[in-house]
Amino acid sequence: MPRFAANLTMMFTEIAFLDRFRAAADAGFSGVEYLFPYAFPATDLASRLKANKLEQVLYNLPAGNWNDGERGIAIFPDRVEEFRDGVATAIEYAKALNCRQVNCLAGLVPSEVDASKLRETFIANLKFAAAALEAEGIRLLIEPINIRDIPKFYLNRTEQALAIQQAVGSDNLFIQYDIYHMQIMEGDLARTIGSNISRIAHIQIADNPGRHEPGTGEINYPFLFRHLDEIGYRGWIGCEYKPKTTTKDSLGWLASYSERG
Repeated sequence: MPRFAANLTMMFTEIAFLDRFRAAADAGFSGVEYLFPYAFPATDLASRLKANKLEQVLYNLPAGNWNDGERGIAIFPDRVEEFRDGVATAIEYAKALNCRQVNCLAGLVPSEVDASKLRETFIANLKFAAAALEAEGIRLLIEPINIRDIPKFYLNRTEQALAIQQAVGSDNLFIQYDIYHMQIMEGDLARTIGSNISRIAHIQIADNPGRHEPGTGEINYPFLFRHLDEIGYRGWIGCEYKPKTTTKDSLGWLASYSERG
């Protein structure tokens, strides 16, 4: 049976962030994920997790100035030290929150840097991060993201992510497979997931179009959830969707699948 994690960046946005932990638990979730923890003391987040019996499933490495439009710094040759400092910060939080995996957002392709240099930098940074995280028992993930929602995002297809994974050559580098993003970029969801299930450590969901909850668009989620069970996926499924109305009203689909229901 799938384990679903509430994405607190996208869900329960009508209430203050720290109150979303309680809301997620009350809604039947046993895990949470979100973009970043760094705006809050780790002790505050840890206390919310403990009080609500939630597992911290995932968050991202520091990704530059998000409010100014940056979406990762891992491909930039002139920001390697900043990236490495971010890995150290992410590890501190992961240890405090007992989080066993973090995701690395690649970044937006700059026009003035040669493509081979971007790839070389990305691979080198991932080698560093994978080793540093492995030493602490934490998995490193990379995520392809569609370039309709985020134009110029460097990593945008499964095949590309697999090639990067192979070039890094670490047993501690996995793929975060977002069904919404990959439906837009390439489709063929069930076959792609099944063919690469050993390399996928985390899955995220939203329907298309609209990025709303399952059942509001074209993706056959009942089929995909059965498929994930059949191929032996045992990781978390992050609900990274924008509720079409309210978060509470968006959760009707969850009753058939939630372990805590």
